[in-house]
Amino acid sequence: MAGILRKGDRQQAILAELHASPSIRISELAQRFDVVTETIRRDLDELGRQGLLSRTYGGAAGPPLDLEPSLDDRYRTKVDQRSAIARTVTPLLRDGDTLMIDAGATTIYVARRLAAELKGLTVITTSFGVASALAVNPTIRVIVCPGDFDVRDGGVGGPDTLAYLRRFNPAHAIIGASKVDVNGPSDENSISAWNKRAMIERAGSVILVVDHSKFGQEALEHVCALDELDYLVTDARPSATLVSALENADVELRVAKAQDT
Repeated sequence: MAGILRKGDRQQAILAELHASPSIRISELAQRFDVVTETIRRDLDELGRQGLLSRTYGGAAGPPLDLEPSLDDRYRTKVDQRSAIARTVTPLLRDGDTLMIDAGATTIYVARRLAAELKGLTVITTSFGVASALAVNPTIRVIVCPGDFDVRDGGVGGPDTLAYLRRFNPAHAIIGASKVDVNGPSDENSISAWNKRAMIERAGSVILVVDHSKFGQEALEHVCALDELDYLVTDARPSATLVSALENADVELRVAKAQDT
């Protein structure tokens, strides 16, 4: 890290890292910010008194995620896989990019990692969880779509949402899916499927983020063909059949490195 951050900037960076990771260690933070462990300990104690984190032995953990229980339950599963996917998405983006982000558990992990590592983004999202995750980074502009709240995904949908999404021309769209096979991604939620299609329609490139448990299956509603995607980011390599289909559709496969999981 270039230069030692001021106290306020350091504490903001600590909170951003905590939003990207389930927990943090004093020793790792001290090394990252090039300060003694006692400085980090005082930072964590102060942030803890403000209710912004929970102190643990040797580090800290974040407050509970304030989301609808169904989404919250999904968010708290496959933590290592989703975290690895999020770290693998980040290199595809740059400071100052414009993007859309879909609602869902994995996309919240992606948003938290983006908030920790990038700056100057403009993000249009249908997800309250994504918006909240990005809000910890003051350099990121967050635009939340209007619409009817959908408890299943923790976001909005409907005609107003689709019309609003079609106003923008983002460089990237980051979407999730319930399932993905050789025919493309599919979703159990029709409202979510329509949001994804609108994002795909407007974005310069489309990044699909799914964990390996969703491969080789079809959900209720087809979202798009594989050739409408640019990247598939996941935590484990798909079957040979799906890999071949991705190659034929010119979709770049990014698999999180083993040490990231």
